[in-house]
Amino acid sequence: MFIVANWKMNLSIKDSIALAKEYGKLFKKSSANIVVCPSFTSLPFVCKMLESLPVAVGAQDVFWEKAGAFTGEISAEDLKELGAEYVIIGHSERREYLGEEDWMIRRKIEAAFTTRNLTPILCIGESAEDHERDEREEVLSRQLSEALDGLSLGIGQSLIIAYEPIWAIGTGLVPEPEEIAYVTDVIRVLLRRYFGDRSDRACAVLYGGSIDESTVVPLMESGVDGFLVGSASLKAREFYRLAERVIN
Repeated sequence: MFIVANWKMNLSIKDSIALAKEYGKLFKKSSANIVVCPSFTSLPFVCKMLESLPVAVGAQDVFWEKAGAFTGEISAEDLKELGAEYVIIGHSERREYLGEEDWMIRRKIEAAFTTRNLTPILCIGESAEDHERDEREEVLSRQLSEALDGLSLGIGQSLIIAYEPIWAIGTGLVPEPEEIAYVTDVIRVLLRRYFGDRSDRACAVLYGGSIDESTVVPLMESGVDGFLVGSASLKAREFYRLAERVIN
């Protein structure tokens, strides 16, 4: 079971260190895979704070080239050197606000795959308009096809898919558990097209979008492998209680 905390661009370095310290006090042991994704500027400090604890650290983005004249970008090798084990790729906020396209996302996933022990967390999800037009499956299929085309999973590699319907992020709206269970099954079928039966062992499917202590309980019956958590992860005790509900 994965529980991923996406802190987004919400905390200063000082605040990130303080929150990581609180996480450290609470998550001294855990049967779930807890992953914390701070901002780039806070990443090395959070990695240092959590290095001896059962909490992994991830980045919120990555660039697809190893080095070169790419002002402001950060390579997968840089992330790994800082201590990151995971990286979020293709989040809807980057697609919408920063013009990130599927071909970019594919190259970023490839960069993560070619960096030892760096696991990509690929975000996919339909808009409200897609949902109303009943085009969700077409959108998810296209996003996965363009992101994974031609890629393969090597020995020891893994991939996490985070299904985040755009209309649910930060709105308080959450799909019914049966709906998430259906989408999860669809995603797993699609993953088998690219990676065969190996995807059942090497891939995990998470749900994200308005996840908190109250919404997570009914969704635990949806068959997902965990959750991608946004604002609820910015308060250590709230996130810990959420994680405890998922685990227990």
